[in-house]
Amino acid sequence: MRKIYFIILFVILSLLVTISGCAKRGTISGGLKDTIAPKIIGSSPENYKTNFTGKEIKIVFDELIKVKDISKQLIISPPMKTAPIIVPQGSASKFISIKIQDTLQENTTYSFNFGQSITDNNEGNPYSQFKYVFSTGSYIDSLTVVGKIKDAYNQKPDNFVSVMLYDAQTFKDSTVYKETPLYVTNTLDSLKVFALENLKEGEYYIVAMKDKNGNNKYDPKTDKIGFLKEPIKTPSEIAYQLELFAEKPVFKAEKPIQQTTNKYFMAYSGNTKNLKVTAKTGSQDIDVKVTKFPTVGKDSVQLFVPKIESDSIQFFVENEGYSKSFVSKYKELKETDTLSITTKQTGALRFVDNLVLKSTTPLSSFDNSKMKLINKDSIALDFTTEYIEFEQELVFNFKKEEDEKYILELLPGAITDFYGETNDTITQKFGTKTYADYGNLRVNLKNVNRFPIIVELLNNKGKVLASQTSEKETVLNFDLVDPLLYTIRVIYDDNGNGEWDTGNFLEKKQAEEIIYFPKEIDVRANWDVEQEFDLKY
Repeated sequence: MRKIYFIILFVILSLLVTISGCAKRGTISGGLKDTIAPKIIGSSPENYKTNFTGKEIKIVFDELIKVKDISKQLIISPPMKTAPIIVPQGSASKFISIKIQDTLQENTTYSFNFGQSITDNNEGNPYSQFKYVFSTGSYIDSLTVVGKIKDAYNQKPDNFVSVMLYDAQTFKDSTVYKETPLYVTNTLDSLKVFALENLKEGEYYIVAMKDKNGNNKYDPKTDKIGFLKEPIKTPSEIAYQLELFAEKPVFKAEKPIQQTTNKYFMAYSGNTKNLKVTAKTGSQDIDVKVTKFPTVGKDSVQLFVPKIESDSIQFFVENEGYSKSFVSKYKELKETDTLSITTKQTGALRFVDNLVLKSTTPLSSFDNSKMKLINKDSIALDFTTEYIEFEQELVFNFKKEEDEKYILELLPGAITDFYGETNDTITQKFGTKTYADYGNLRVNLKNVNRFPIIVELLNNKGKVLASQTSEKETVLNFDLVDPLLYTIRVIYDDNGNGEWDTGNFLEKKQAEEIIYFPKEIDVRANWDVEQEFDLKY
């Protein structure tokens, strides 16, 4: 019996040694990656608590969690004037504490939507769209308003768009500028639809904002806005659509600042279409040329002035109803603008374009008799010229042939600028491709509601590469365009000014309607593409 006992003990020990040896030689696997979001195991007070009177809320999870991007992700509705203190932020914990700093309204349902801010500590799995709701009254408000956000100009809307409701009984035009809304939600970083929940029955004005300052108030200088002209009622089964636009600010100029001896730059806001600038030194009028600032996206104009014997210039700026004068210092600087000519185009000249020369200083005159345009056979070609002063561009229009080489020669004195300076001999060489290097696109429009319309072709960066205006035609041909993927958009040009116009909140004017074709159109070299575009959808 004793012998059997030792045999059994020996076998067990041998097995343990074997297992131990195997364990030393093996590799421990990390196992499957954790993809499960954290779970809430309790809260105090409980979620959807009524007759709430507390100052602190505690939410407990089954594992360590982190709270991140809380300033962007957390939506409190109705908004609180004083933000609550929320811990932890950035560090790991098994609970979230919300300390309320504001005075709560009576008989009001509050919701805290945490968006994507709550994640587990190890893998970052989000607890998506968690909401904590309580009411200071005896019941939880349960009505909902839903809808969709659209950008009035761009094909894709912004993210983090706030959607707000205001009491229709007390709403004024100034409310969106000065007061916080009754209810608010946000599309956050991925949603284009919205849902305002836990609402009371009532009548509201609905407004959407791309709220750059995050203060739930409208600032036209930085924010986009979308609105419905008439109030909405709850309960409602309608899905509302709000189109956001950036208002064009009222024109305003800033004091011109001297940049070189003969040039100032003047920053502005608004539209320069009817801008007029004059200048004086003392009682003497001086000539001033207003041109576009060369840097793209810079809201400034250049003011070229002659050399003067004075220590200041008085500028008079007018634009429709705007009128203001500025006194700017004048002195001779080391930097002085001199005449220089460059070609605007790079590469081959397209058949639909004209040759454009750009000057560094405004031109006062040009003499076509001192200009010569020849082809590769040295045959002189007829051409016409046009000077666009605001752009500082001299445009040459002539009949272009395919697969041709050209030389434009400007003899000395062909161009005279604002300061009396003339050019030396200038020679520009350029050419064209064959027709087969381009494609043709025919757009066949269906269900056009009204005219005039503007039809535009855009590249993948949103730049307009071709545009046509139609007063009645529904078939438009875009011939000899570059082989590219194009986006088509149609603008209902309701005021007939040949451009898209944004909206205005105070005037209760929506932006002009734009419809995008939902897919990119592939136009290839030597292809003829016909695309039907139904504007009804």
